[in-house]
Amino acid sequence: MKNRTKLVRKQLDKTLLEFRPILGISIPQKGWIRAIRDSLGMSGRQLADRLGVTRQRVSEIERDELTGSVTLKSMRKVADCLDCVFVYAVVPRTSLEHTVHDRAKQVAEERQKRASQLMLLEGQELKEDDEFDALSDMIEEMIETLPSTLWDDS
Repeated sequence: MKNRTKLVRKQLDKTLLEFRPILGISIPQKGWIRAIRDSLGMSGRQLADRLGVTRQRVSEIERDELTGSVTLKSMRKVADCLDCVFVYAVVPRTSLEHTVHDRAKQVAEERQKRASQLMLLEGQELKEDDEFDALSDMIEEMIETLPSTLWDDS
């Protein structure tokens, strides 16, 4: 099951790489709907007619887009009326693989720090090379097993 999760994560990473180039694109000042509508030379009334709503509703949708409260359903419908495709994605800043590794490393370092303090009190501290190996093993194991506590805070 865990190998399947890793495979799915890698496949999803590969798919999401396609979105990387658009991460640097900034939203037009008046929003995508208004920018596209204006560039098509379409009035708010004309878009309202296509949507089967009032001109006031088009203004609300355009405002909601800017405030982030527009619904996905509205965006899809408006995009379709503008002969566009609405694209929605959650794109990792790096990669899912990198995110899992970073979190596993963070958790492993916290655990190792607590264990090292106890071992120091008991006079059983590890050598630096052994600590590094133990940390690496712990990180690898967490990445492979994805413990249910991996994403717990503290």
